[in-house]
Amino acid sequence: MPLSRMKRSRLPCMNEVLQSSPAVKQPKLGCCPSLSQTHMCAALLDWGNLPHHVVLRVFQYLPLIDRARASSVCRRWNEVFHIPDLWRKFEFELNQSATSYFNSTHPDLIQQIIKKHAAHLQYVSFKVDSSTESAEAACDILSQLVNCSIQTLGLISTAKPSFMNMSKSHFVSALTVLFVNSKSLSSIKIEDTPVDDPSLSILVANNSDTLRRLKMSSCPHVSSDGILCVADHCQGLRELALNYYMLSDELLLALSNETHVNLEHLRIDVVSENPGQIEFHSIKRQSWDALTKHSPGVNVVMYFFLYEEEMETFFREETPVTHLYFGHSVSKEILGRLGLNCPRLIELVVCANGLQVIDNELICIAEHCKNLTALGLSECEVSCSAFIEFVRLCGRKLTHLSIMEEVLIPDDVYSLDEIHTEVSKYLGRIWFPDVMPLW
Repeated sequence: MPLSRMKRSRLPCMNEVLQSSPAVKQPKLGCCPSLSQTHMCAALLDWGNLPHHVVLRVFQYLPLIDRARASSVCRRWNEVFHIPDLWRKFEFELNQSATSYFNSTHPDLIQQIIKKHAAHLQYVSFKVDSSTESAEAACDILSQLVNCSIQTLGLISTAKPSFMNMSKSHFVSALTVLFVNSKSLSSIKIEDTPVDDPSLSILVANNSDTLRRLKMSSCPHVSSDGILCVADHCQGLRELALNYYMLSDELLLALSNETHVNLEHLRIDVVSENPGQIEFHSIKRQSWDALTKHSPGVNVVMYFFLYEEEMETFFREETPVTHLYFGHSVSKEILGRLGLNCPRLIELVVCANGLQVIDNELICIAEHCKNLTALGLSECEVSCSAFIEFVRLCGRKLTHLSIMEEVLIPDDVYSLDEIHTEVSKYLGRIWFPDVMPLW
């Protein structure tokens, strides 16, 4: 059926949007040979007769504005547009181009879709770019999500944290609407946002029985008391991501309470809270022990974005970290502490160490960290002999090994040409060091 004859009366406000869009150039069937005309008509009929589940699958990949446009193609596609399954999972992409689409869309269309399908939304995420306008657009949608049953919410800044640049009161107000109206939130990712303690209290008051995952690193308006309130009341919490300044002995003990489920994943981002900060508070070993006793399988992931002089507090006592990433330079002393005080270590990534050879530190880690399966090294120095000894001690359990070629220093025993053979022998697979590409 030609597109010009399709009935579009089901979404009146959508017609205005579509009519304002650039017209799609249609083939002039009258100018084509009869055989080609037959094939063209057959193709159009085939698209119109696609099974609902096939069209549904295609629609799930479309942004909101494209879904709306596609729904006006034919009655069958319009029916798919209103199937509840289509609206259980939806991602609003409010980058630069999507924001312009969003702003040009007739407001009645947005309201109509949210009014009809808010009850069906369960897994919702918002991707915004660096513009404040995209963050505000996301909050405008959030504030309309009433009478909904959302289970998963993700607020993702693809560039700089644009949510932090908008009005805090506007953001908190929009988020509160969702927290109050959704009684079954189980997973929330609100990192790099101005969420605060009072809004977390509202979250707890309405979703304490269902909350399982909470990711909220880089939220400067949340205090250690705010996150402690979540741990105290959300006994089913299994995954938590936060900044180190929120971490406390009280929080670890609350997560270790006998009424709390076993924690599966704890991510801690260690960054300077204030420019020039050198001293960080320490966590007692008894608190860590209580956590691992209650949740023996917990993954404790720590990302460090500190410089050498800022890390003096860490790893002086046994720490149950399992995955450790150093984004800035780390000293030989700190690396030496890892082998002595991090027996649960599974993965280690060192992005920089300067020009100090770390042979002894690496071998100490291999000797004491019996669970180590992954290592990444860049911008540091290790002799070829020490590196081969490290691999020999770890053996085939070392499943991920990413070492830049410039890290390895030839010595009297091994050259760079020989090292891959020895390492491959102990790993039981072919291995070569990584090479920086020359563009």
